[in-house]
Amino acid sequence: MRIATFQLKGRRLVGLVSTDGQSITPFDLPPEQMQRGAQAIIEAGNPKKIPLQGASVAIASVKLEAPLPVPRRNVFCVGRNYHAHAKELQASVFKNNTANPESWPIVFTKVPESVVGPHDDVVLPVGVSEQIDYESELTIVIGKGGRNITRANAMQHVFGYTIINDVTARDVQMRHQQWDLGKSFDTFCPMGPWIVTADELDGNNTRVRGWVNGELRQDAQTTDLIFDLPTLIETCSRGITLYPGDLIATGSPAGVGMGMNPPQYLKAGDVVRVEVDGLGVIENRFV
Repeated sequence: MRIATFQLKGRRLVGLVSTDGQSITPFDLPPEQMQRGAQAIIEAGNPKKIPLQGASVAIASVKLEAPLPVPRRNVFCVGRNYHAHAKELQASVFKNNTANPESWPIVFTKVPESVVGPHDDVVLPVGVSEQIDYESELTIVIGKGGRNITRANAMQHVFGYTIINDVTARDVQMRHQQWDLGKSFDTFCPMGPWIVTADELDGNNTRVRGWVNGELRQDAQTTDLIFDLPTLIETCSRGITLYPGDLIATGSPAGVGMGMNPPQYLKAGDVVRVEVDGLGVIENRFV
């Protein structure tokens, strides 16, 4: 199933996207639950049991929002989690932040207010940062909560997947050494286009790609992750209760602007497209 949050005639609705991706049918939910986006669907446990209401409408006639427009709390994010990406940053300021199978994942967060929709503009923080970068990421959506989740049982806790562009102000990230501020500017978390449920997508074996102005910059399989999805869920739940609707962005492939020689940061007018096979596409203009 593909579950989307969208605006139609000034109303926020949550609906089921058709198999061909051309239309969407709203779920029968109270208006106050619709305001939470897909959160109510995730909490219900089995979206197939939630009735639909009304007629289908064309996707082209609605405005897609982030499936979780305001996540219940900060988005968990993982840094330097593809082998090639870790390698491309070895000579950078992050050379002392090792990531390998014998160490722990690098985990940081983005505030909920950074989230925008799959086609919304991303606002460059002029005067605050001059080094804005992109990071294309498959993102886990937790369905079944828990604490101290074992790696062996971790995939049972996955509701589905969405896409995040983990937009980053590199100079701010380096200045503060802790990453949250450089990751959490308003609009720095484009998300969408919807959630694909775990029964329809194998997040452990899919392809993540990213383009800047039509130029393919990032291209990797999730089989190249240093820390795989079960390990990330196990790690984030150690001593911390995960809840339905929590998000874990799994890391960016190689090809980020900071890793190029010379670095190539985003500027006004640039368009970044992120695609995950079996999931969909988000595309955002930087203004």
